[in-house]
Amino acid sequence: MNINNKVAIVTGGAKRIGKEISLELAKLGANIVVNYNKSEKEAKEVVRLIEQTGKEAIAVKSDISNSKEANHLVDTTLNHFGRLDILVNNAAVFFKTPLFDITEKEWDTFMNVNLKGAFLCSQKAAKAMLDSIEGENEYGKIVNIADAAGGFKGWKDYIPYCVSKAGLIMLTKGLAKALAPRIHVNAVAPGPVLLPEYCSDEEKDKIAHTTLLKRLGTPRDIAKAVTFLIDSDYITGEVIVVDGGSLIK
Repeated sequence: MNINNKVAIVTGGAKRIGKEISLELAKLGANIVVNYNKSEKEAKEVVRLIEQTGKEAIAVKSDISNSKEANHLVDTTLNHFGRLDILVNNAAVFFKTPLFDITEKEWDTFMNVNLKGAFLCSQKAAKAMLDSIEGENEYGKIVNIADAAGGFKGWKDYIPYCVSKAGLIMLTKGLAKALAPRIHVNAVAPGPVLLPEYCSDEEKDKIAHTTLLKRLGTPRDIAKAVTFLIDSDYITGEVIVVDGGSLIK
């Protein structure tokens, strides 16, 4: 896919990796819908930065774990831009949940945001993409942001998060089959990129040395993998791990 002049939704697109994905897609010529739930100030700043590149962007508040609001996100995109070509399911929650402290509400929060939200957005967006596709060589693109260790190995103190990300990987494969051949669905699984703020420098250094490359990744590493999958027209149902080799060490 030639990304230039395409329309992309990035859920959780106002901060951290989502911000970098939004900006990278804009640099390649896409018009961007920056989805946010609580980060209005940050979303408007991302819109401002995108507009400086000469591309168009809007910020849309939606709690993607709610079907009405997920629908609102896509409908607002169509009303403003008239089409939808790309969806990046990036929005997620992440926090520590020791086994015997996990509440039902916390479990539901992880599943609703990290997994159900991606499904709801994909379901609505896929219909819009099929209506937007014009030529035989045009495709819709969905990219899910999974997690390398969380989705494949698991952490004992983050079980609900890991289950939600493992589910997102299987959702990727299921959607790829259901939407082929007109919509390509893939995932990027980041490794240690943006660590929690509570990590000390010593902890960060220790984590960096769990990778083969002996360093932490950057948000741009993830954004470049996302744009690679969008650009390619012969990859679907795939999960690209971007973790500096930590899974195979």
